[in-house]
Amino acid sequence: MPSLDDHSCCSHREHHEHHTRPEEDPQQGLFHQVYEWLHHEKVRRQNRKARKTETPSNATTQNESAAEDDALERPSSNTSENTFSLDKLEKILLQYATTRPSSAMGLTHRQPVKRHSRQRLRGLRRGSASESELTDADGAPPSVEAVLDNTKTLAYTGGAAVEEIADSSASVKQAKDAEAWVIFKTEIVRLVHTLQLKGWRRVPADLAAEIEVVRLSGALTNAVYVVEPPKNLPPPKTDSSSLVSRKPPPKLLLRIYGPQVDHLIDRENELQILRRLGKKNIGPRILGTFRNGRFEEYFEARPLTPKELRMPETAKQVAKRMRELHDGVELLEEEREGGPMIFKNWDKWVDRCEQVMTWLDKEIESPQNETKAALEPWRRRGYVCGVTWDVFRKAVEKYRQWLVTSSGGSAEIKRQLVFAHNDTQYGNLLRMEPATESPLLLPANEHKQLIVIDFEYSSANTRGLEFANHFTEWCYNYHDEERSWACNNRIYPTPEQQYHFVSTYLTHRPFSNSGAISPLASPTIRARTSAVIAPLDLDDVSDRPSSRLSQNEKSEEAELDAEVKFLMQQTRMWRAMNSAQWVAWGIVQAKVPGMEEGIAEMLAARNGDDPKTPAEADAEEEDDGDFDYLAYAQDRVMFFWGDLLSLNLIKPEELPAPLLEHVQSRLVAY
Repeated sequence: MPSLDDHSCCSHREHHEHHTRPEEDPQQGLFHQVYEWLHHEKVRRQNRKARKTETPSNATTQNESAAEDDALERPSSNTSENTFSLDKLEKILLQYATTRPSSAMGLTHRQPVKRHSRQRLRGLRRGSASESELTDADGAPPSVEAVLDNTKTLAYTGGAAVEEIADSSASVKQAKDAEAWVIFKTEIVRLVHTLQLKGWRRVPADLAAEIEVVRLSGALTNAVYVVEPPKNLPPPKTDSSSLVSRKPPPKLLLRIYGPQVDHLIDRENELQILRRLGKKNIGPRILGTFRNGRFEEYFEARPLTPKELRMPETAKQVAKRMRELHDGVELLEEEREGGPMIFKNWDKWVDRCEQVMTWLDKEIESPQNETKAALEPWRRRGYVCGVTWDVFRKAVEKYRQWLVTSSGGSAEIKRQLVFAHNDTQYGNLLRMEPATESPLLLPANEHKQLIVIDFEYSSANTRGLEFANHFTEWCYNYHDEERSWACNNRIYPTPEQQYHFVSTYLTHRPFSNSGAISPLASPTIRARTSAVIAPLDLDDVSDRPSSRLSQNEKSEEAELDAEVKFLMQQTRMWRAMNSAQWVAWGIVQAKVPGMEEGIAEMLAARNGDDPKTPAEADAEEEDDGDFDYLAYAQDRVMFFWGDLLSLNLIKPEELPAPLLEHVQSRLVAY
């Protein structure tokens, strides 16, 4: 995937001031000699540029000197190319310096200071003048032990520059909102200073209110913001020994993790995965992390819409990107041996689900449920899982055993695993809008306009699971103003649409030049893709007279057809497990009035302890109310029961009549 190549320079006055000493080793001496020459050349070129901008009379008197400089600086290339070369050389030198001990280079280089902060970034101090673009690609991004509080700024508006939101006639609430946004932006600036993000040390703290912070929609587990520097940023103060860039600071993507995610996501493991992806130029670079979030590289792109996800051309592009991810990132041995992550997720979340669902089921069965239902819609919908939790959990366990057996056992499942994204919904697929004559506009590269983001659920899973998850996401519109949680089963991809998607996936060979293919594919896939054959034009196959096909082409098409149908069958088999996982995901993140207190009392009674008010139950905590996780779980479970009926893993009479009627009305039998 595309990655940005930044060439901005940072200030290292202390580097330049150290000279070669007799006791220095040859490498150290060479470093300082080259660095001093580099600095001298930059200063000389700055002076020459200044001379060129003087009055014509002055320029004429200095013409001979300028000509001499030109002869020295441009033997075979223009000035911009030479300047670029100097910048590149400087970057190489500084990267070299960061790979050796500071004492060995005679330099003073302090790492970012880590200081614990429970609420805001009080007491944080900046580190050295070096910035995070010098961090080695294989190393961890800079990190700080701090929390960025966004609970007062969860609205999608309000992050404009202060002059745009200030209004003398604003209400008290608007004034408080404006103040909260200014505080939030001030903390962002303090944090990027501490993390030493490239270019952002040019933004002084007193201009924090003038940065632009825009919240993006689409992410369900996190709050995501785009952070832009002030539009009228003062020019940097430079002198003869400064290498501060004049380029404006880049836009940043700020991701703040949502509530309850500790039950869902291992953030340390996620960061390790993101670093692995970074080595492959897949996804955005992580620029810096803090306790409850991170800063990422920002792409000038837009998320797909639900309608675009179902367009044939876009579907083909997604299929190609999916193949590149599966084949481009090799699983670690422990990931393969650990088995499908979807099983691990269920096992990790099930205890929390048990607590939540035990309390919710008791509330549904309680005498006061009808009275409370007037204010709490979830009570009117009945059991979250359509049945009591114990019945649903047993059904999942029975289905899981059938799935393992039907897939050829645990060993065969492990062999089929690939590095999967596991959350390819439209909000996690961005489309870049390239400029004129960009290589991305070439027909062979159009699919590379798509950028896949949000790898927090990425892990080892089967292709069937990945396809099932993506196809199910065709049914959702998380931007629907009234039913953002609802699954529209009627627009699940048809067998023909599934066939074209899987066919495109199989015939796309991103590593065909080297002959490299995924060693994780089934024997049929390995046999097909190792052969040097032209990709099939699936849109035209049905129009070709069979008599015109050679025997070899017929054999290849038959083999492709068999492989497509095999993966479609795998998709069908794994779909119910995918639904069960997301039902549990919704339950874990659900927020219901009195639930945390009720669970605490229930656990205390079970253990014989005194009940304690949980930390999550904060009367002043604000919920953004963007997404009804419990309604999502209640709706998604219908997909699960429908699949179990279609697979004959449960009999119709085993389900309550109202649930059976609801499930059958929304059944997707393919």
